[in-house]
Amino acid sequence: MLTLPKGVAALRALLLATLTERDEAIAERDAVVCERDKLAADHDALLARTERLQHLLLKLKRMQFGAKSERLPDEQLQFGFEDLEAAIAEGEARAEKRDPELRRDKIAKRRASRGALPAHLPRIEVTLSPEDTECPCCRAAMVVIGTDSAERLDVVPAQFRVLVTHRPKLACRACDGVVVQMPAPPRLIEGGIPTEALVAHVLVNRYADHLPLYRQAQILARQGVLLDRATLAFWVGYAAAEIAPVVARLREMVLGSARIFADETMAPVLDPGRGRTKQGYFWTVSRDDRSWGGADPPAVVYSYAPGRGHQYARTLLGDYRGILQCDGYAAYKALAKSVPNGSLTLAFCWSHVRRGFYDLAKSKVAPVATEALVRIAALYRIEATIRGKDAGHRLVVRQSESRMLVSELRVWFEVQLARLPARGPTASAIRYALNHWDGLERFLEDGRIEMDSNSIERVMRPVALSRKNALFAGSDEGGQRWGAIASLVETCKLNRVNPLSYLKDLLTKLVNGWPQARIDELMPWKWPPDAT
Repeated sequence: MLTLPKGVAALRALLLATLTERDEAIAERDAVVCERDKLAADHDALLARTERLQHLLLKLKRMQFGAKSERLPDEQLQFGFEDLEAAIAEGEARAEKRDPELRRDKIAKRRASRGALPAHLPRIEVTLSPEDTECPCCRAAMVVIGTDSAERLDVVPAQFRVLVTHRPKLACRACDGVVVQMPAPPRLIEGGIPTEALVAHVLVNRYADHLPLYRQAQILARQGVLLDRATLAFWVGYAAAEIAPVVARLREMVLGSARIFADETMAPVLDPGRGRTKQGYFWTVSRDDRSWGGADPPAVVYSYAPGRGHQYARTLLGDYRGILQCDGYAAYKALAKSVPNGSLTLAFCWSHVRRGFYDLAKSKVAPVATEALVRIAALYRIEATIRGKDAGHRLVVRQSESRMLVSELRVWFEVQLARLPARGPTASAIRYALNHWDGLERFLEDGRIEMDSNSIERVMRPVALSRKNALFAGSDEGGQRWGAIASLVETCKLNRVNPLSYLKDLLTKLVNGWPQARIDELMPWKWPPDAT
């Protein structure tokens, strides 16, 4: 029987305490409901995305077997398949992280359908035994009563092998039901055959060496390892989902730099609904302070967008405040004007100015263009003498030697423009320079600024190589995934880090539960540079 306290004060205190407990219980219940609703919404969004991608995949397959006039070349179809399949796998990986029951079901299905690995491949035996082999109850010695074994396909350079892991089960003769066994190590592909090293090998072949997955499958087949393109695409999708937090942090670090470069280039993307390609773009931001001895390591981040409009520049750089080195594209100018207090400073590229005169000078019938190249070359000769020097020294030399040459060049441009036909190509090249003059002069005011944005154009070359070898991205999601993985691969190259060693270590650390609070330690420059 409930006994109530005597006295008004005691009753009042009991009532207040009860009301407080009720409010806390209600708040806890509401929080649980809110979290459940959020998880349900995320799950529904993932299912909808996966369904859309599977629909596109079916369309692509119909195109493969449709009327001859509607078919795409086989290489284009293969690339389209791998991108869509990897996108579906990436979505499934994210869903598995949220739903333990779904994860268990997927693991069981993969184990049931994985098949046997080729018998001729060498086996590397690894046994994981408990450190303590005495019974935890009576401390008597335990005996092996069975072993769980799992085979995964591993790779070393130019050699495939099978990594066999044994996990003996130890039981006590004196105690019923006491069994001790080392837990299975976590894996990127639970229930699958690849080690993290093999997945890293596939990623490097695809995103560093620009080798499409269907060609990698052909190479594997020559070793007697029969893996289809869809399986490799599945691995790529899971890897992309796993490295996403590292790529996001890399982007934050680059956009937190005092000076960055930006550029964009075309990326044709398959549009299965129309049976042809559409135009996408890779937007790139990079940091490279080696020319003035800056302490921050070089880095690059690629982002895919379906267009080249101003809104995509805002999405990419909207919160950036600092020095942006770029070409004269209007999207960057509009972004700078929208930033309050002029906290985004544009520095334009002299290399773009020089290109406007180069083809004209080659014809040997445009003396003004030839003279412009000679004057610009004088500025580059000064830059060559101060490359690698500290920012203060570079600024002093530019003020004493380059500033006068730049001023004279502007006056000379204005004089020549008045003499030339207004619609002629030489006049157009001069007008381009004069219209961007404020940004072109900016290198004279800050020793950290480069004369051109050639460094980011160099890191854009992998986009062109991938586009040449694979023709296009297979989907918008494929473009986004290319940007994420290529960001890590190319940042490795900038820091002379072996991308294969890095990705192998990175995936291993991530699947073993690397803490988010230490994610900065997973940046590529934290790995030792390649000895070569």
